[in-house]
Amino acid sequence: MAPPSPRLVVPIDVKKKAWEQNHPLHNRWHPHIPPVSEVEEGELFRVEMMDWTGGTIEDNNSALDIKNLDLTIAHCLSGPIRVLDKEGVPAKPGDLLSVEICDLGPLPGDEWGYTATFDRENGGGFLTDHFPSATKAIWYFEGIYAYSPQIPGVRFPGLTHPGLIGTAPSLELLHIWNERESNLAKIDPSSLKLCEVVHQRPLASPPTARNCLLGKITEGTPEWERIANEAARTIPGRENGGNCDIKNLSRGSKIYLPVFVEGANLSTGDMHFSQGDGEVSFCGAIEMSGFLELKCEIIRGGMKEYLTPMGPTALHVNPIFEIGPVEPRFSEWLVFEGISVDEGGRQHFLDATVAYKRAVLNAIDYISKFGYSKEQVYLLLSCCPLRGSHLRYRRRSQRRGHHRYTHRHFRPGYSTKINGIVQGTKDC
Repeated sequence: MAPPSPRLVVPIDVKKKAWEQNHPLHNRWHPHIPPVSEVEEGELFRVEMMDWTGGTIEDNNSALDIKNLDLTIAHCLSGPIRVLDKEGVPAKPGDLLSVEICDLGPLPGDEWGYTATFDRENGGGFLTDHFPSATKAIWYFEGIYAYSPQIPGVRFPGLTHPGLIGTAPSLELLHIWNERESNLAKIDPSSLKLCEVVHQRPLASPPTARNCLLGKITEGTPEWERIANEAARTIPGRENGGNCDIKNLSRGSKIYLPVFVEGANLSTGDMHFSQGDGEVSFCGAIEMSGFLELKCEIIRGGMKEYLTPMGPTALHVNPIFEIGPVEPRFSEWLVFEGISVDEGGRQHFLDATVAYKRAVLNAIDYISKFGYSKEQVYLLLSCCPLRGSHLRYRRRSQRRGHHRYTHRHFRPGYSTKINGIVQGTKDC
């Protein structure tokens, strides 16, 4: 007998705001955010998601919505979902939750997405010192392919994946996060070597009640006020998984997530039609609404058996990601190398960030010779499924970190010229 169709456990109406959904969304991590649904291990279930901003970004030629976006809205997540075994016993702290991605894609009737760069004064990004203004490209989907009116002449197969998936933290783990991140936020950015070569922005984002969504918890109640002021933001990845942005986490992949609370309380969101390694423009995937069809397994005692703590407590662990077999097949590649020397010619010691930045800038400069603006190329490199990887360290009188950034299609002799960029996407 054929297996039953996936059970829809979190439906989304894209015509409604995030806080208007029948299964209310959340955009913070906290153990006391109640589950909105319950699944049994081995059951195939479907989760629908809004884009990470909760529908704030519009399908148009203006980047004003990106420029003025209030980043405290990030990320609008579907869940939490409580996971039980076949006997009805919930996942327990110390277990490992295996989550298999069986299928995924854009929501029917909402087959579009966007890639953007934030304004220097509102979030910035990896190359903000070179691209300080907000930009946006809209993408439309045709099956596995994406194309953009703002970057004409380009059409590529995406590698769809969730940018964010994780379990709820325990109170103890939440307090660890808040303490270490608040300590980081107090540091003067000018004292850090990294801030010499990338745009300075807040080093960490402590809890804030602004734009806080806590699922079923009613805003304005004492419970809401307490949780909103201690719940963790969703921007960084942490021990619970979270904002991992792994471009190959597509069909057939499995995520092994540590369980910190009873039921695991699985949440997911930030769907991407496609993304390049590093998501270098920061809002740099093709962001979209979408769905996941998932299947879970509880591995009892799996945290201790399979995960090694990398810190002072048993909670300092990280998930394991098993990448599936699905990937676009390309046969021609260009490789752009970056070394640990900044734009001013200063040598850095084994600085992977400087090397990666140089590799991306080399790729942007080269591809812009084929009729594209550098703003267009920056957005393209951030969202198409290219590879960005550490290659090697060389031992010489001055050590240099090397990175490679690989792209296909724009080889010497390629003669197509693309003129212009749609008004409003370069600057606002």
